[in-house]
Amino acid sequence: MPENGVPTPAALRPPAAVTSSDPSRFGRVEPDGTVILLAPEGEVVVGQWAAGDPADGLAFFGRKYDDLVVEMDLTEKRLEDGRATAEQADAVLTKVREGLEARSFVGDIPSLEARCDRLATAIGAAREESRLRKAEQREAAMVTRRALADEAESLSESTSWKGTTERYAAIVEEWKALPRGDRGAEQEQWQRISSARTAFDKRRRQHFGELDSQRKEAVTRKRDLIAKAEALATSTDWARTSKQLRDLMGDWKAAPRGSRADEDRLWKRFKAAQDVFYTARTAAEDAEQEQLRENVPAKESLVVEAEALLPLGDLKAAKTSLRSIQDRWDKVGDLPRNDRERLEKRLKKVEEAIRAAEADAWKGSTGGVATDAFTEALARLQEKRDAAAARGDDETASALDEQIASTRALMGR
Repeated sequence: MPENGVPTPAALRPPAAVTSSDPSRFGRVEPDGTVILLAPEGEVVVGQWAAGDPADGLAFFGRKYDDLVVEMDLTEKRLEDGRATAEQADAVLTKVREGLEARSFVGDIPSLEARCDRLATAIGAAREESRLRKAEQREAAMVTRRALADEAESLSESTSWKGTTERYAAIVEEWKALPRGDRGAEQEQWQRISSARTAFDKRRRQHFGELDSQRKEAVTRKRDLIAKAEALATSTDWARTSKQLRDLMGDWKAAPRGSRADEDRLWKRFKAAQDVFYTARTAAEDAEQEQLRENVPAKESLVVEAEALLPLGDLKAAKTSLRSIQDRWDKVGDLPRNDRERLEKRLKKVEEAIRAAEADAWKGSTGGVATDAFTEALARLQEKRDAAAARGDDETASALDEQIASTRALMGR
């Protein structure tokens, strides 16, 4: 019941204390309802109870004391467990002391004051512990900030542009998550990070600026090479243009590279121009080879005619016949690549047999007639070699060079 003696509804009454004391030891209720507290300084009137049994009134004012005790119990436990800060505990302590000062309850004042003193001591210890813990945290945070600054400075010369940019962003986030401490010391370390990051960003911008310039140069250079390749695409000067396109390919490889998208786009144009030329050249060569195929039967017949001279009988007659065969061979024209080596090898076998016979005849004579024969043969071989070279038939010219060298060896030249 409140001090004015009006009963409090049950739903609005404070909950019963977890622990309870015996209020009859620390106070009493007078017959007129006056509630007396036996305080250290003497008897103190704490209220009136005019609505029932005096024992109920004494219990009511005892519960007010127990409520303060419960708050102390909870606060001490939470402070001990670390679930309450020193500031929160101090607020409760202030409230309890104000309750003690107001003398509006019935209970053991010395005991509660002693508990308040113990709580005040615990709060002081908690504050000191918190101060030390925060100091340790600030020191640990400063160690971490210095480490972040050291790392930031070590990254300022990095050329791993993407990875380093991401790491600098992470360093900033890690910095923000650290507890605050000495503002001046933190500012000093932050300035190190900021300076390192600025230096890296400057180098990165410079790098990509230069890279952009190189890519623009690459595009300009390769467009020029494409224009040259496209100008050569329809040429029918096969040998000369093939060399020019090979030179352009070398220039392409030596030119700076552009972006991947530019490289892919430009290369397709450059290759397309080459493909036009090489496709046309292949078609022309195939057509030429097909046309030369008409010469195969005639030269096949001449080879058969030459092989019929073996084994040799009349050397002079054989030489005359071979010379006629060689003259007609030259007049027929070139052969397709696939047939040239096969037929020339067969004809060469006959020629070598006659040269060997001439060598034997030369060794058994005075040498005059044989020398004339070799000289004539050498002259014919030279004419055939020159004709092959003139028409661009390097393979035949090379084979004839071997025959000329062999003939000269037989002549001792």
